Amino acid sequence: MRIDLHSHSDASDGTSPPAEVVRRARAAGVDVLALTDHDTTAGHAAAGRAALEAGLRLVPGMEMSCRRDGHSVHLLAYWFDPADEALVRECALIRQARDGRAEAMVGRLAELGVPITMEMVTAVAGGGVVGRPHIARVLAELGAVATPADAFTAEWIGTGGRAHVTRYAPDPARAVALVRAAGGTAVLAHPRRGFLMPDAWIAELAGSGLAGVEADHPDHDAEARAHLRGLAADLGLVVTGSSDDHGNLTGHRLGSETTAEEAYETLRAGRA
Repeated sequence: MRIDLHSHSDASDGTSPPAEVVRRARAAGVDVLALTDHDTTAGHAAAGRAALEAGLRLVPGMEMSCRRDGHSVHLLAYWFDPADEALVRECALIRQARDGRAEAMVGRLAELGVPITMEMVTAVAGGGVVGRPHIARVLAELGAVATPADAFTAEWIGTGGRAHVTRYAPDPARAVALVRAAGGTAVLAHPRRGFLMPDAWIAELAGSGLAGVEADHPDHDAEARAHLRGLAADLGLVVTGSSDDHGNLTGHRLGSETTAEEAYETLRAGRA
């Protein structure tokens, strides 16, 4: 069984509609897929219908944006109640903060001489949750950068960059608690991508109810994967693998990294 527990649609910063993400996953040989858009479950209904047609098992999920000591931390949440009031309220605050940050970043870019508008960004987002990748895509379309990836530098919208703006996001320990209270399970996403999350933070989250850690990720090298596997063993965490596919932005890599069936079943069985 091929299991991919991290993917994105155009409900957030992916480039394909939810149903297309499901169809592409099935075509890639994926049997179980988690749709984990940023801070929203808006794509679940369409993805669920497509999954039934494709004969694929869909895991309802979400990637929650968190922050600690000025660093971005992402938490993958699965099998939670999408109507849980506290979780819904927190995600609404996160999305509002995303919108406010996008407007502030667009303003800074305009001051730097880039002819960008918020209307351009929201058009690219297509009604989905606005994120930095949407701004990056507009910068590439305008010719300010060669590719969207080139926008994530100190010169533009990379962390600490000239046009970067911080925003509200909950501490990851609070996010873990919210997910568990909503009946879900939480896995730490790509903790060695860019910022190297301290082991002490992961240990603290494990003590707060974190269920797993995403070790096998396209942006993790062999050393990072081995380190995270060892840490997970020490802390009693499940190890997952996922593509973190964003459609065109990542080269349609659904199924490129997968989770072992035993790990998947352990996550399912350990829901709060």
